[in-house]
Amino acid sequence: MKQRIITAIVALILFVPVVYMGSWILELVVAGIGIIALFELFRMKGNKIMSIEGLISILALLVLLFPNYVTKLMPEQFTTQNLFYLFVLLLLVCTVFSKNNFTFDDVAVAVLGTMYIGYGFRFLLLTRQSGLGLLLFVLFVVWSTDIGAYLIGRKLGKHKLAPSISPNKTIEGALGGIALAIIVAFIYLSYYPQMNNTSWMLVLTIILSVAGQLGDLVESALKRYYDVKDSGKLLPGHGGILDRFDSLLFVLPILYFSGMV
Repeated sequence: MKQRIITAIVALILFVPVVYMGSWILELVVAGIGIIALFELFRMKGNKIMSIEGLISILALLVLLFPNYVTKLMPEQFTTQNLFYLFVLLLLVCTVFSKNNFTFDDVAVAVLGTMYIGYGFRFLLLTRQSGLGLLLFVLFVVWSTDIGAYLIGRKLGKHKLAPSISPNKTIEGALGGIALAIIVAFIYLSYYPQMNNTSWMLVLTIILSVAGQLGDLVESALKRYYDVKDSGKLLPGHGGILDRFDSLLFVLPILYFSGMV
């Protein structure tokens, strides 16, 4: 528990100033985080990121993260989607020359993982471009949901939420996470309103809190499938990058489609 708290404090000290500064500094950090997350996914699957297939996947990830930087230098037919599909084809070609060391299943994991991570972090950058206040609102919702679910789950949790995926998560904890997210969001919006309709923002808070917990469960299912405890060891007490950003990778797309970004 002590190690978990220390890591969280250090991470906040490093990450929050980067979020505040935004611009190319945030873009560079997000690119690095995204590549590490992709490495963790490759590692869980048993593939090497330091390979031709890994390099192609990283380039595909960067295309999704920074479409404007990439496509504006190319002919108009090279849209983000078309360029990404070109990398998919290259991954498929790798199955021909890898002597069955890189299979169609590996391609599927690389493509889906690249989309999952790439679009998720792209929405983070788009949210920051919409305003620091909005991104901080999302971060507070996600963090308060995690804290509320953990504390209430430990104290009052009796009914398992998804025992076959994550045995420690409870329905009481999930509801506690939503409740704390609503409280924190209400306090935040009282000082830094994001739109005139506070009621809608609180409804959105509930939706984002649920989405964040679903994102957490999805990553738990992924780890359960590959039989690993954590996605990585970069963050002592927390695991890897995917372990820490799994909720955000689900929450940020939902926020985008809500029309707030």
